[in-house]
Amino acid sequence: MAASPALGPGHGRIRARGRIRARVAAAGCAVAVCAAVAAPATAEDAEDDAAGRKPTVVLIHGAFADGSSWNGVIERLERRGYPVIAPANPLRGLTTDSAYIASVLDSVKGPIVLVGHSYGGAVISVAAAGNSRVTSLVYVSAQMLDKGESGQSLAARYPSELATAIKAVPYRAGGGVRGTDLYLKRDKLHRVFAADLPVGTAKLLAATQRPASTAAFSEKAKVAAWRQIPSWFLVARQDKTINPRQERFEAKRAHSHTVEINSSHVAMIAHPQAVTDLIIKAATAKGSARPSPAANPSDSRARAESRPADTAAAWVTAGVAALLLGGGALLVGRRRRRRPR
Repeated sequence: MAASPALGPGHGRIRARGRIRARVAAAGCAVAVCAAVAAPATAEDAEDDAAGRKPTVVLIHGAFADGSSWNGVIERLERRGYPVIAPANPLRGLTTDSAYIASVLDSVKGPIVLVGHSYGGAVISVAAAGNSRVTSLVYVSAQMLDKGESGQSLAARYPSELATAIKAVPYRAGGGVRGTDLYLKRDKLHRVFAADLPVGTAKLLAATQRPASTAAFSEKAKVAAWRQIPSWFLVARQDKTINPRQERFEAKRAHSHTVEINSSHVAMIAHPQAVTDLIIKAATAKGSARPSPAANPSDSRARAESRPADTAAAWVTAGVAALLLGGGALLVGRRRRRRPR
């Protein structure tokens, strides 16, 4: 067997340098891979928050209804992995109802998508004020009051058939409290409230309806959370309880993402998929997809929305630089160790 030619010390240093460069290059690739993994990989990932958890959807019913009116929407949202709650709206007055719902929101961990139907829209506009965890407001054929407005004041501008279907019933409560509850007349509920539902379903709604106190419609809103929180709005074109013109006015005023469907007032019962789709759009919207009447592209909020990408890029650059500097220091160290004493 022929003997291998002897290699001098210079060849060993060249091979050592090659191994160091390879390690530095591999480390730099690892940083790039980590950065790619850290960023959302698909559109579906946008549904989750930074902790890998979907926002909680809180559904608020309106007058003459209860939480079961959201059943079809709840089933669909839960199939998509969203935590959902549909608390009882007291229907005693805008001030007390919004305070109660605000306390419910305080019990929810993480981000919230807050949804209101009918009078529930007025409630969420007040209840969400000052709550930074409410990321989106969704209005379903709803009242969307501005500060100083009431349900009555808007209805006077945009009349509907609701006035012909209301029945007033006096009530008594503990401590000598008295007031007036408003019900829908049973023979009018199908036409005015739920015209696109089967007659049998409308009869069940009439029998189980929850009345609203007159204060629910007469009290004025003290705040309007939609001025700070992005909103989505579903307009029901066949609505006879709230005039569709009122719904369009509210949505346009708030710069809401708006969809229109051929539905009665109870769109969440008659068209649960359309309502679910709108809620998911609100839940998954990111950055500039969220309009706000209180913001513009040059304000601090818009600038803040661009920071995550900038931060990620800076992190990758800094990481690669650190590795390259570390590799250079390693090479210098090797050279120093090889110097003859």
